[in-house]
Amino acid sequence: MKALSLNVPEHRVRVNALGYGYDSGGSACRSWRYETRSREIFFMGTMVSAARVKLSDVARDAGVSAATVSRAIAKPELLSPETLARVRASAQRLGYLPDGAARALASGRSMTIGAIVPTLDSAIFARALQAMQATLAQSGYLLLVASHEASPAAETQAVRALLGRGVDGLMLVGAERAPETTALLRTSGLPVVLTWCGDGHFTAVTIDNAMAGRLAAQHLISLGHRRIGMIVGHLQFNDRQRARLAGARLALEEAGLSLPDSLVVEQSLTLAGGRAGCAMLLDLDDRPTALIGGIDLFAIGCLEEAHARGMAVPDDLSVVGIDGLDMSAHVSPGLTTVHVPTGRIGNLAAQTLIAMVARRPVERETLLPVELVVRRSSQTLPPH
Repeated sequence: MKALSLNVPEHRVRVNALGYGYDSGGSACRSWRYETRSREIFFMGTMVSAARVKLSDVARDAGVSAATVSRAIAKPELLSPETLARVRASAQRLGYLPDGAARALASGRSMTIGAIVPTLDSAIFARALQAMQATLAQSGYLLLVASHEASPAAETQAVRALLGRGVDGLMLVGAERAPETTALLRTSGLPVVLTWCGDGHFTAVTIDNAMAGRLAAQHLISLGHRRIGMIVGHLQFNDRQRARLAGARLALEEAGLSLPDSLVVEQSLTLAGGRAGCAMLLDLDDRPTALIGGIDLFAIGCLEEAHARGMAVPDDLSVVGIDGLDMSAHVSPGLTTVHVPTGRIGNLAAQTLIAMVARRPVERETLLPVELVVRRSSQTLPPH
């Protein structure tokens, strides 16, 4: 039944899909009736607070038991997709809102998952969070997000805050953190999933960051480059960047070359940081013929700096990034990069946390592959 709006003496009354009557101020009538053919509404008595759609109303509309509706709220994974979809459709149509406190008390869950990332100003973490949110929403979970801006103390505060909110699980980035934070996580007993890097103690969805750096360096070595520089994020409290640098150094050492500290520049994780780091390396008397960006934004910053100096990429300078940002395929020239399955990281982190909350078995660590994507920003070193 569609909502009706009718004029009756002294009051204007609205009837919702379940037949609850409201006056123009939004209050419900204590006693009322409506006649469907004439659509006339009569009510008597004093006004009380607005009536709420009940769980039993949803059950009746969906053609299931109240227990089934309760399971759809507290443990949706126990229902078939068809039944869950029917219950959710009825709840949405009727405007049913479950009592959060009662739901949490009944199920022992808040239906929220926390995620703490180094920064919100990053396409990489934004993509992972979006994938997490989409996956969590399918099971009725809400994602709460915090960032720490590469501060161990701020990460500890964020963990405390989310634990205080009663989240059912946490996603964190990297394996390096303050001992106090690790102690908090262990004491809480909550499901925790680390991403990008693991530590062997917590469940993790990771990539081989060292392999990413190694692939980038091996590619440039295969093109004849011998003097290669690298721009990385600040290495303190960033195990991902340290691993990528170590992988690049290993590849060079295996080829009888080296990546000395003089050819490594630490910068903030921004495009401007990449451009500044590139400028420092290109100002060297014996400048490198190729550069690796520890993230794609660094490499894109290198393209900008090279263009500003009138240099041609890749004729005068080859550039390789790591991450596989969407924009990397659309800059000029297209950026050679090591692709990291960022969306898959977020998706698997969410799936793993949902399973852990439900006390289902999960893999202790899932290692996702990285792969080199060759585009136009790198080429064989021209003869000089």
